[in-house]
Amino acid sequence: MPWKERSMMSEREEFVRLAEQGAQSMASLCRRFGISRQTGYKWRSRRQAGQALGDRSRRPTTSPARCGEQIERRVLGVRARHPAWGGRKIRAWLLAHGHERVPAASTITEILRRHGMISPEASQAATPPKRFEHARPSDLWQMDFKGPMPMQHGTCNALTILDDHSRFSVGLFSCAHQNRRDMQDRLTFVFRRYGLPWRMLADNGSPWGAEHATRRWTGLKVWLLQLGVPMIRGRPAHPQTQGKDERFHRTLSEELLRRADLRDHDHTQAQFARGA
Repeated sequence: MPWKERSMMSEREEFVRLAEQGAQSMASLCRRFGISRQTGYKWRSRRQAGQALGDRSRRPTTSPARCGEQIERRVLGVRARHPAWGGRKIRAWLLAHGHERVPAASTITEILRRHGMISPEASQAATPPKRFEHARPSDLWQMDFKGPMPMQHGTCNALTILDDHSRFSVGLFSCAHQNRRDMQDRLTFVFRRYGLPWRMLADNGSPWGAEHATRRWTGLKVWLLQLGVPMIRGRPAHPQTQGKDERFHRTLSEELLRRADLRDHDHTQAQFARGA
């Protein structure tokens, strides 16, 4: 039986006082207080050594598993350059740049939290209640335009194509227009590089959506169907249908579009390639 919480110190003091008097054996005294003889001898020894009878901290004097200061500085430095990155992205960056003894993503997240770089509200908001994804790569690709966005010369329409299973960006292009010609050129490039997906998902905007409510088939949709790739479209006014692509757009804005001074399409495409 453990010490009584409400009078722990007073019971220890009384036990030690009686033990020092020697009127009772240690065995009977320990039975009376409901503790083991090992515990009884421990408290008597502490009193004889002039030590306090309160509980000592159980925290280890050393933490060999804890990351060193050097790796913490690297993590914090990467985070300072990329404020939107979390543990997984920072870990991938460190590994890609040849750093050794890189901790797990969860450890990196804890480093950020310990240094006040992740608030409890942000942590909760970043935790989805349930993640849905297709079972295999290329089961479904999501595609959408973000823009138009101003450049020094002209405007950029960022075409984003994302694999639903892995969230891998199979295509990120700077387009002058949101039209069928630009779409087919970019999709042809992606298909030759990664192969054809089973299906593609898009919203109801141009060029994949119908220009008129009575028209179900667009030229782009027919072209895809001829390739054996059926295209499905999300419900109108429901961007969450393409939630992964919408989330990618937010990352694209935070990591590049709001921070880079885009000059023209060639410069923007180079920035896309550097950040991919």
